[in-house]
Amino acid sequence: MERPRAAGARKAGNPVAARRLALLGTGTVGAAFLARYRMLQERGVALPRIVWLANSRTVLGDVADPQAALARANAAPRREAELQGWAEAEALRAGGIVVDATASELVANWHPEWLARGVNVVTANKLGHGGLLARSQAICEAQADTGAQYGDAATVGAGLPVLRSLRALVAGGDRIEAVEGVLSGSLAWLFNHYDGARPFSALVAQALDAGYTEPDPCIDLSGEDVRRKLLILARAAGLALDGRQVRVDSLVPEALAAASAGAVREALPLLDAPLATRLAEARAVGGSLRFVGRFDPQGAEVGLRVLPAGHALCGGAGTDNRVAIRSDRYRAQPLLIQGPGAGAEVTAAALLDDVLRIAAG
Repeated sequence: MERPRAAGARKAGNPVAARRLALLGTGTVGAAFLARYRMLQERGVALPRIVWLANSRTVLGDVADPQAALARANAAPRREAELQGWAEAEALRAGGIVVDATASELVANWHPEWLARGVNVVTANKLGHGGLLARSQAICEAQADTGAQYGDAATVGAGLPVLRSLRALVAGGDRIEAVEGVLSGSLAWLFNHYDGARPFSALVAQALDAGYTEPDPCIDLSGEDVRRKLLILARAAGLALDGRQVRVDSLVPEALAAASAGAVREALPLLDAPLATRLAEARAVGGSLRFVGRFDPQGAEVGLRVLPAGHALCGGAGTDNRVAIRSDRYRAQPLLIQGPGAGAEVTAAALLDDVLRIAAG
């Protein structure tokens, strides 16, 4: 009896397997991408062939064994200046797919150029649509000129159907009235657990040890990550929002912001008194603390808010993201999208989903 192919498997000769794939970034997300790539291969799913991978140290074209190439790339010696040999790599030809698993501004600057050449871009790097407005607009213009695709589902909600839903509403003629959400998995975890029983700094240290935050947790606590995600959402909704127009209420006191990288953990108790005060204020009115990003036609803001019991953004658990979209059709009750919004594995899955969607197109 013939063994059935795994779900999603494709016959040999399918155009998917003929595509050329390049991976930029061999850190946590890049490694998770390659692990999932191998798992899908073992399930019989046809995938584009990886022709090279690169990080800031080296570019490797011998990737017959992606895991071995990953190990070689991560063992390469560090360089004084960031390597840029990948930018003009021969494999980046029209119809190919480059996956950006970095957080690099330099790499994000190449997104419009690659699209203009007809190279499809799949990214977890938020700086494409979440950084400079001019770069975001250049990405859209290059897509329109060449038809190359830009897969950015991994940039907000780690692949939750947030961007897809928002763009579908806009494409259907819906007018977006407001979008607000708990957009940071690390900050969601912190405020889902912060009840005053333990100092806030102890929770931050726990989140740091668990890998929920960046190695410097001030990056999360500053609200910068949420600001970038909010810009991505606003621009997807058709709002040409400049980053300077987003008001950000950072949780990081000046003394903590000034601490050296090696002294950040010891300085975390500087958070405790201000957060204890805000928790007491929230409880006095029967509310809960949540770190929220919000935009509407009147403006955009990021920061800690006191939300009433029963608010759409007060549910969830762990690192869950929750996004509420109000539009013409969702005016009385918002469209609510919720799910795990952090983690290398779900981010890698979102990247590969976009790769397969583009490759099959």
